[in-house]
Amino acid sequence: MDECLSERWQRRKKKFLLPLLCIATVIMASSCEGILNGIYDEPAESAPQSMAGRIYMDATSWTDWYYIDFDSLLMLSEGGDTAALYRMQTKFQAYPIPDSTTTERPKADSLHAPGIYTYWFDVFDKGLEVNEMRSYRPTASQAEPPSWSIAIHRDNVRTNGGAVIETDCSDLSLMPASFKAYADSLSRLGRQTEWVSDEWSENAVWTDRSQLLSCLVGSQGISVNPLLSSWLSFHLPPIPPSSTYNGHVFIIRLRNGRYVALRLANYMNDAGTKCWMTIDYKYPY
Repeated sequence: MDECLSERWQRRKKKFLLPLLCIATVIMASSCEGILNGIYDEPAESAPQSMAGRIYMDATSWTDWYYIDFDSLLMLSEGGDTAALYRMQTKFQAYPIPDSTTTERPKADSLHAPGIYTYWFDVFDKGLEVNEMRSYRPTASQAEPPSWSIAIHRDNVRTNGGAVIETDCSDLSLMPASFKAYADSLSRLGRQTEWVSDEWSENAVWTDRSQLLSCLVGSQGISVNPLLSSWLSFHLPPIPPSSTYNGHVFIIRLRNGRYVALRLANYMNDAGTKCWMTIDYKYPY
C-alpha cells in the first residue's frame, strides 16, 4: 500500500502535509502555475539578440513539444539569410501533446502505447524516484514536423533516431574542431564513446498536473533521451522544487550520420523564468 494511505503517512500528513496543502491552495488561487509558481513564471516577451550557433527557446509550456532541425539552420546560415535564421533560432511552432476524454484504464493495451500515464509520486517524502502507475488513457501519437533533429519539452529532450554522448567540457569553443578530432583525443587517452539512444518513458514528460495535490501526475508515454535530458533536472521534494543544471557539452549522432555539438548555456530568461533555453551549438561537428 502506498505512502499516501499508510499509517505512517497519516501521521506525517497531519504534521507536515496539511500546512503545505493550505499554502499550495492559496498559491493556486492566485496563479495558474499553482504549487510550482515562482519556479515556472510567465515567460518574458523579449529575447536577446541572435548570434551564430545560438538558439533561444521558450520551452515553458507543459503541454507542447518544440522541434529543432539543424539541417534547416545550416541551410539558412550558409545562404546568408540572417533574418530567417534569427526567426528559426528564436521562434518555434508548438506541437501539442495529444489528449483525449477516453475513460482511464488500469493499464495500456500494448507495450509503448501512446497515451497519458497517470503515476503516483512520493512528492512529500522520498521523492520522485518512488512512484507507481495508477491509470492509462490512450491518445493519438505525438505530431512532429517532416524534418527534425531534436525536440524539447521543458526539461525533456528526445532525438529523431539519434544517440548522445556527454563530454567533460563546459565550453563549446574549447572542444576539438570536429567529432573525429574529439574521438581521436579520446582514443589517445584510452577512452571510448558510449552512445545513449532514446528510451521509452511513461512518467518523465509531465503534462497533466490537475491532481498534483494528491501526488498524481499525468505524463505522456513517449521515448526521450535520458542523457541529453540530464542537462536540466527538477527535484521534488523540496517545495518549491530545486533544479540541477549540467553545463557540459553533449554530442549528438544524428540519423543522417552527421554530428552536432551543443550545450545548454542557460535555462532562464532575464526575468529568472526557468525553461527558457539558451542553447549553443556547432553543426556539422
